[in-house]
Amino acid sequence: MTSYKHILFAALVAGLVGVSSGVRAGGYHSSGYSGGDYDFARVVDVAPVYTDVQVRTPRTQCWDEQVAYPGRANPAGTLLGGLIGAAVGNQLDHRSRGRKARTVAGAAVGAAIGHSVSSQRHSRYVTEQRCRTVDEFTTRRELVGYDVRYDYNGRQYLTRTERHPGDRIRVRVDVSPAW
Repeated sequence: MTSYKHILFAALVAGLVGVSSGVRAGGYHSSGYSGGDYDFARVVDVAPVYTDVQVRTPRTQCWDEQVAYPGRANPAGTLLGGLIGAAVGNQLDHRSRGRKARTVAGAAVGAAIGHSVSSQRHSRYVTEQRCRTVDEFTTRRELVGYDVRYDYNGRQYLTRTERHPGDRIRVRVDVSPAW
């Protein structure tokens, strides 16, 4: 009975080898890789796949702006205003006893008015350029890959590739016995 088992085992191995070589002869191209062989499938459809990418670009934005710079008070205006105020205060009433008080008050008021007038006249306006950095966003379409539909042995499959495959795509075929 032992020899009968050996003969049966040898016949089974020979049968599997025959089926395996028949499958290889049926059109599969051997790659030398023990995990499967390679063949080519007919490409049915190719669709490019895109994604939208936002791109930030910093940009300088400038404009002209009117700027006022106050001038220095002209001491001559203050002095002149004080003298005029003193003269007016002195002339108001020669006969009254508060003549000195009016002269001092007139000088103070005249000096304040002279200072204010001379400061306003010397304010200067300058046009200056102001700038700031602003971000500008644009959208750019970027190719991600290709959705490829292909036909192999009457069945259709779908995959995504990085490059356009052309009219055929290489597929790996792995045949194993179903027990």
